[in-house]
Amino acid sequence: MTFNEFPQSIDGLDIQRWETYEPYFEDLLNRDLSKGDLQSWLDDWSKLSALVWEAGAVIYIKKSLDTADETAEKAFLDFVNNVQPQASIADQALKKRFLSTEPDPQNFPDLAMTIRSMQNQADLFRDENVPLHTELAKLGNEYDKITGALTANWDGEEKNLSQLEVFLLERDREVRERAWRQIMTLWQQDRAGLNQLYVDMLGLRRQLAVNADLGDYREYVFREYDRFDYTPEDCFTFHDAIEEVVVPLAGKIYEKRRQRLGLKSLRPWDVDVDSSGLPPLKPYSGQDELIQQTLNIFQEVDPVLAHHYATMADADLMDLDTRNGKALGGYCSMLPLRRLPFIFMNGAGTHNDVQTMMHEAGHAFHVFEASDLPYVWQLDSPMEFAEVASMSMELLTSPYLAAEFGGFYTDSEAARARIEHLESVVLFLPYMAVVDAFQHWVYANPDMASDPANCDAAWGELWDRFMPQIDYSDLEEERVSGWHRKLHIFHIPFYYIEYGMAQVGALQVWRNSLTDQKGAVASYRKALSHGGTRSLPELFELAGAEFRFDEAMLSDLMALIENSIEELEARV
Repeated sequence: MTFNEFPQSIDGLDIQRWETYEPYFEDLLNRDLSKGDLQSWLDDWSKLSALVWEAGAVIYIKKSLDTADETAEKAFLDFVNNVQPQASIADQALKKRFLSTEPDPQNFPDLAMTIRSMQNQADLFRDENVPLHTELAKLGNEYDKITGALTANWDGEEKNLSQLEVFLLERDREVRERAWRQIMTLWQQDRAGLNQLYVDMLGLRRQLAVNADLGDYREYVFREYDRFDYTPEDCFTFHDAIEEVVVPLAGKIYEKRRQRLGLKSLRPWDVDVDSSGLPPLKPYSGQDELIQQTLNIFQEVDPVLAHHYATMADADLMDLDTRNGKALGGYCSMLPLRRLPFIFMNGAGTHNDVQTMMHEAGHAFHVFEASDLPYVWQLDSPMEFAEVASMSMELLTSPYLAAEFGGFYTDSEAARARIEHLESVVLFLPYMAVVDAFQHWVYANPDMASDPANCDAAWGELWDRFMPQIDYSDLEEERVSGWHRKLHIFHIPFYYIEYGMAQVGALQVWRNSLTDQKGAVASYRKALSHGGTRSLPELFELAGAEFRFDEAMLSDLMALIENSIEELEARV
C-alpha cells in the first residue's frame, strides 16, 4: 500500500484499527530522502496526519452525540487504545526524521511556527507517556458518561442538565430555586466518584511531568500547549488586573440585578434570570429555525462568512439540539482531511444557545478561512487566538439580532440580548480567573491537591476573591465543589486562560467594528486565514488587537462595555 493509493476520505475505512494507517507510516519512515524529495515526503505526511486527525474527530463526535451508544463508545476506546498510542510514537519518529534534515524555513513558506512547535513537541515526547495519555483519555470518557447520564424527573418528564438549566431563566423565583437545587442534587450525588476520577487524573498528569524531566505538570502543559509567548507570571498579572478592574464592575452589575429583582441578597439561582422583569428570551424553536436565522445574521456581517455557514448546513455538519444521553457542552471540531468543521451543541431554545451558535460558528469560520494553507499543521492555530475567532463573532453579530435583519428578536428584545451578552463578558472574566488560578494552585501543590477536600478549600478561597457578590449562605458544599462543574478542569487542564485572553482580543475587534465594521471584519478574516503560521502577538495584530492584559487595557475595555450597556438600556 503506497501513497498513490491514499484514501481521499475515511469512508469505508476501518478507522479504529492501527493496521489501517500503519503502512503509510512505514512508507514515510523508510522512504529514501537522499534524492531531495523532502517536499513530497512532507506533503504525504501532512495527508496522513489529516487522515488520522479526522478519523479521531469523527469517532469522538459519534461518541459525544450519544454517550449511551455502546458501539460508538467501543469505537472511541478502540481508537484511544489501538490507534492513538501507535500513531503518536510513529509521528514522533517522523518529527525526528524531518528535524534531522535541519529544514530551512525559507524553503517551506509559513512553516516557521510549525517547525518551532515540532521541535518543542519532539523534545517533550517520551515513549512512557503514551500509555498515560491513553489512560487520561479513558478517564475523560468516564467524566462524559457520568455527567451525560445526570437526569431528573421534572413534573413527570425526564430532563438532563441542559434542559434543567432552562428553568434558571424563569421569572418565578421558586421555580428557579427548585431547578438549581435539583441540578446541585444531581452533581452532589456523584461527588465522590468525580473526586476519585480527578485524583486518578492528577496522578497520571504528575507522572507525565516526571517522565519528561520537568518540575511539575504546569511546566509540562505549558510546553505541551506551545505557550511560547507568555508565562505563568503573565497569567497572574492578568488575574490581578481582573481583580482590580473587572470585579468592581461585576459588583455593579450584580448589585443592579439585586435591586431590580427586589431581593435582600443575590442567591445562585438569581444570577441568570433577566432582571428586567420581562419574560425570558425565547429566540427559536428547534435546530432548523436556529440555523436559518443565524444564516440571515451572518449575511449582514459578511456574505462570505454566510456562504461558509450555508455550506455546513447543506452538508449536515451540525447537531445542535439537546437530548438525553448527549454529552454536555458545545464545540466545533475540525475535519482536516475535508477541510471542513462540525458544530456540536446542546440547544434548548435560550439566548445562551444563540451565543453558543455564534461562538462555535467563529471557530468554523477559522477552518474555512485557513483551508487554503498547504499543510495540516498550519490549520492548528494557537488556542488563545482560536478563541478570538469565536468570541469576536459573538460580538460582531450582536448588532443584527433583531428581526429587521432576519434575526431572532424585536428591537427591544435585541437590546436585552446584547445587554445580557455584554454583562456576561464582564461576569465571565472573574470566573475565568477562578478556574485558571485554581489549576495553578492544583499543579503547584500536587500533594495537597491529591486530597479533594483541599481542592474544595482552594476553590472556595478563589471564589471569595473573584466572585464575592453571590450569597451562598447554607450552600457551602455546593459552593466549594464548583470545580466539578467545569469540564475543562477534567478534560483539558489549563485550557481556560485562553478564553480570557481571547475575550480581550475580541473586545478590541468589536471596538474597531464600531467605527469601521467592514474593515474590522476584513482584518478578522485576514488573521484567521493565517491559521497557525504566525506568533500570538502577530495574529492579534493582524486582527487589529494588542496582545496585552494589563490594568490599562482592561480599564479601557470595561469602560466601553459599561457605556454600551447604558446606551442599550435606553432601548429596552
